[in-house]
Amino acid sequence: MSRHVAIVTDSTAYLPHLTMERHGITAVPLTVVLGDRALEEGTEISARSLAEALQKRRPVTTSRPSPELFAETYRKVAESGATGIVSLHLSSEFSGTYDAAVLAAREAPVPVRVVDTGMVAMALGFCALSAAETADAGGSIDEAVLAAEKRASGTSAYFYVDTLDYLRRGGRIGAAQALFGSALAVKPLLQLDGGRIELLEKVRTASKAIARLQEIVAERAGNGQVDIAVHHLAAPERAEALAAWLRERVPGLAELHVSEVGAVIGAHTGPGLLGAVVSPRE
Repeated sequence: MSRHVAIVTDSTAYLPHLTMERHGITAVPLTVVLGDRALEEGTEISARSLAEALQKRRPVTTSRPSPELFAETYRKVAESGATGIVSLHLSSEFSGTYDAAVLAAREAPVPVRVVDTGMVAMALGFCALSAAETADAGGSIDEAVLAAEKRASGTSAYFYVDTLDYLRRGGRIGAAQALFGSALAVKPLLQLDGGRIELLEKVRTASKAIARLQEIVAERAGNGQVDIAVHHLAAPERAEALAAWLRERVPGLAELHVSEVGAVIGAHTGPGLLGAVVSPRE
């Protein structure tokens, strides 16, 4: 089905496949480099394979999509009938994906608006979904961009990791913060703030950290209508327990998504990740 305005995002949005198909959202894959093999996220490497590689301490890095891949994507989307594209991506603080999209947009056959959402995972996914719903209703490029930016401004993401080492190795958190956490043997709670990962609180044990994560998410959700996503890596029991707790404690819960993160985010957080995205509806 062709659309006047089409939505493109990247593979770190972690939107459910059926949701993407229903709204015609296209995801451009990032790459995970495992040893000497470059693998596309979502099709060529699973979260489980990534977790096993990390547990065996195999070298893992990630890389952005190429401008050429974005150019090919924009061309195919235009050929399907779109007369404009909104391209929404993870924070430029984490990846060069936004920059690659900007380069490709200059040569695209239809107008393309590239947006650095400052988000990642379903925090990005909810932005793409809001833009797609606006486009489905006949909205313009500007209106779809505005819908995504409004969703981003109200969305919060919090997460717990067993160790800061993976974030430190990937340069996603300052070495001083990582060293401080390791020296005190604390369990860190983190948040997305200004497109960056920031240390939110330091808690002494994993169980106390997860209990505090529950409290923070419920407080942020409040009483209004809200969508929540629970993410994990190789920690399905933790994720299901958090989801069950939130179903009981969040009165305005509209949709709750539970999913394992993909290999790109997992490479920087490590096994044991438990996260929650809180995204209020208007």
